[in-house]
Amino acid sequence: MQLHTITHGTVADTPPLLIVHGLYGSARNWGVIAKRLSDTRQVIAVDLRNHGQSPWSDSHSYPELAGDLSELIDTLGGSADIVGHSMGGKAAMALALTAPDKVGRLVVADIAPVAYAHSQIRYIEAMRAVDLSRVEKRSEAAAQLAETVPEPTLQSFFTQSLDVANKRWILNLDTLAAEMDKILGWPDISGRFDGPTLFLSGSESDYVGPEHRDTIRALFPRARFARLPGAGHWLHAEKPRDFEASVRTFLDMTD
Repeated sequence: MQLHTITHGTVADTPPLLIVHGLYGSARNWGVIAKRLSDTRQVIAVDLRNHGQSPWSDSHSYPELAGDLSELIDTLGGSADIVGHSMGGKAAMALALTAPDKVGRLVVADIAPVAYAHSQIRYIEAMRAVDLSRVEKRSEAAAQLAETVPEPTLQSFFTQSLDVANKRWILNLDTLAAEMDKILGWPDISGRFDGPTLFLSGSESDYVGPEHRDTIRALFPRARFARLPGAGHWLHAEKPRDFEASVRTFLDMTD
């Protein structure tokens, strides 16, 4: 599947950096961070299938997402450093475990290679509940979302995936709802990624806990762990400069 991308910067001596968004996200969400990181390398932010400007599909599994990313990396020269948040982090991990030669350094933002019990369905229901016929600008959609999603950060995040002119979400909400068990889960993938890996989490988030470390280290023996103070699950949106600094430091390491 040919994915839509937004490219920042130009090809450099350093490896390209591929940024993979999380559930309900898009390449556009990463514009500021991608642009700032592109001062030393080319940065490519991608829309995963069923998100943004990329094609829609009836299925949404991690082996498929990893396959999509693998095809994209082939067009970038065959290898890239990767930053993946949440669902995008799982897709990046699936790629690193199944095609380790295509991944240089890996940053996994606030997610572990495990199945989660919580559900993200309520956000799909919240978006479906917005009366798009009454929306002429994003702020009006945000006001409707506020009835069920009180966090302004999330209202802004979701409305970035709203095509106001055509009164539609650029998210395949039907497939994402139908495939939610796969999105929250983790496939049975054999493999190991021996490259340098950073698990970067928000200090206020419980997505990556001490109980996950043995599982992580079995798959990613060179895993390092860091937490961003004062950040939750959407750490890149809540603490963008701190997130950027942590990613930059890790990517610039020579180990």
